[in-house]
Amino acid sequence: MQETSKTETSEEGEFVHIDSRKATKRKRAVEKKSSELVNGIEGMTLSQPKAKRQNRRQADDGSFEVRKVQVPSHRYTPLKDNWLKIFTPIVDHLQLQVRFNLKSRHVEIRTCKDTKDISYLQKAADFVKAFIMGFEVEDALALLRLDDLFLETFEVQDVKPLKGDHLSRAIGRIAGKGGRTKFTIENATKTRIVLADSKIHILGSFQNIQIARRALCNLIMGSPPSKVYGTLRNVAARVSERL
Repeated sequence: MQETSKTETSEEGEFVHIDSRKATKRKRAVEKKSSELVNGIEGMTLSQPKAKRQNRRQADDGSFEVRKVQVPSHRYTPLKDNWLKIFTPIVDHLQLQVRFNLKSRHVEIRTCKDTKDISYLQKAADFVKAFIMGFEVEDALALLRLDDLFLETFEVQDVKPLKGDHLSRAIGRIAGKGGRTKFTIENATKTRIVLADSKIHILGSFQNIQIARRALCNLIMGSPPSKVYGTLRNVAARVSERL
């Protein structure tokens, strides 16, 4: 085959030779991400940083970047019981430093000289934040193992202004008998949902969060669970066909 090339003129009037073969190689060099499931949560495979980009993230004055996550009083005991599970992946795999400040009641995470990528700091902060919100450690670990995962929080009152028994019934419709409705939405959308009083936390990819939130909003507005199940089934079928 004969290689195609063309010549263009730059702004200064000089001729620039463009080889189409090089352009094709650049396009092929772009990595194609594939979806992966971790503990039932769908996301994109984690892209590891290249060795040449693994620079030390230390400022000129010798300080390191820090993230702080506030811990409410009702999460002290779960944090203490699961501290080893939280501490190990942050220190061993992400090469970060972490501690719990007893005075300020914050989990403090900072980089060190062994940190390979600065983005690990935000991933670790999201991981701790997800656990503080009420997610299990195994579910929150998906934030460290997958890309394209997010946390979204909204309240029942944001969808519909409810008070008293009406608010309690709306929360009951979301949970279902024995948590059946919540589990069904989680399995259908490949997300994780936490009901904390009137607040709802969702962990998953952007598209899956939107599907789960739409189903939860329909339940809050008064739709019966059977109708929501049918809608979820149709949406899941369309998404699988699109992929």
